[in-house]
Amino acid sequence: MKQHALIVKTQSLRLSEWQQVGPQDDAQLAGYYFHEPFVQDIARKLTECGKVDLLELRQGLTIQTRQYVGSLQLGDLRLTILPKITGLPLLNLLRYAYNLRNLDFFSPLDFGAESNQFQDLLIQQLALEASELLRRDLHRRYERGHESMASPRGRVDFGELAKHGGFVNATLPCTYFARIENNILNQCLFGGLLMASKLTDDLVLRSHLRQSARILGQSVASVPLTMRSLQKSMTAINRLTLAYLPALTVIQILLEGQGLSLESEQPQMRLPGFLFDMNRFFQALLDRFLRDNLTGFTMHSEHQLRNMLFYHPQHNPFHWVSPTPRPDFAILDGKRVVALLDAKYRDIGQNGLPREMLYQLSMYAFSHGRPGKSTILYPTTSTDTREAWLEIDHPITGEHLARVILRPINLVLFEQLICTGSVSQRAKVAHQFAFGEPI
Repeated sequence: MKQHALIVKTQSLRLSEWQQVGPQDDAQLAGYYFHEPFVQDIARKLTECGKVDLLELRQGLTIQTRQYVGSLQLGDLRLTILPKITGLPLLNLLRYAYNLRNLDFFSPLDFGAESNQFQDLLIQQLALEASELLRRDLHRRYERGHESMASPRGRVDFGELAKHGGFVNATLPCTYFARIENNILNQCLFGGLLMASKLTDDLVLRSHLRQSARILGQSVASVPLTMRSLQKSMTAINRLTLAYLPALTVIQILLEGQGLSLESEQPQMRLPGFLFDMNRFFQALLDRFLRDNLTGFTMHSEHQLRNMLFYHPQHNPFHWVSPTPRPDFAILDGKRVVALLDAKYRDIGQNGLPREMLYQLSMYAFSHGRPGKSTILYPTTSTDTREAWLEIDHPITGEHLARVILRPINLVLFEQLICTGSVSQRAKVAHQFAFGEPI
């Protein structure tokens, strides 16, 4: 009986982004706590990083998800976090945001099935990109070789031949240049396929990845896949190797999604799973759309609001560097800023406006003249959500100081616009995103 009591059954929990669940909502969490110290440390760091809040209370475990989606294996608890938009529409948005190719060698995954997770969409795209690269022939580079050969190849090294006193055996020293596939691009692709095969539970997808990896392994060496090697491969991209960029982009996303650190300069702790930051994706999606379709204006990403905040030179005992606010997007008409936009991946209409977001956007609005204005662009799947205006007035004089606009973006309609919309329709919607009114 004691042996049976030690058997731990894996518990599976599927949540949506920005969802809170506790012992009162799910019986699996009642009285639950993490047993292993390593898992407790991972849970603490996940909470401190703001990726997933995992709170062990007296009644049991409470989980608050945020903008990160994916899956985690925390001891005997399998946690899967799903995005608000799934399947092929999500894949189309991912392809557009990260400039991935529309390759359909096999049908997209039935995302939302019990066995499939968010990362399977990215891994499927990687499998398609790798298949296309193998079909088109891999990139080869010339490498200099030098050896004595019975059948001369390349150029005979007469200097080496004279050094040995002429012909002493039936070979000739030759210098040649061979085209080989064992280069940094193919090494990172090989490592990415092996990494992705361990991240998916889909057997068909895993088989497809391993088949491509076996083909690569015949001529490409296996090297550790790191962010440094991946960045090195990115620098090797040119007009001849541009076809590798989508695959390397997906590999970078998958690699970043397995790391966990409190600060960017600290070494990454490996996650027992994969988490993808939907806020970064949403920002990349809007960045490309506005940049491509907002006619008559220019857009700056991560625009710095210089000289807005600074420490007084005589009253800065800790010698702190002055903070520089950075709205996600600044829309300029010539040299004049006409709109400040910030992308927030949170359905504010359903989940409310956190005060830290309000304070941040208020600061942006104050930098934009008086009365100032700034805008939050947030995603939704609701068809009846309208934008809201939050007015900021002086508490004593009643003077109107600024306005913060909460502007929803329907992801379902946005995906349809990207796939089938005309140039004029895209320009009109981009103008509405930036200014809230038609052209």
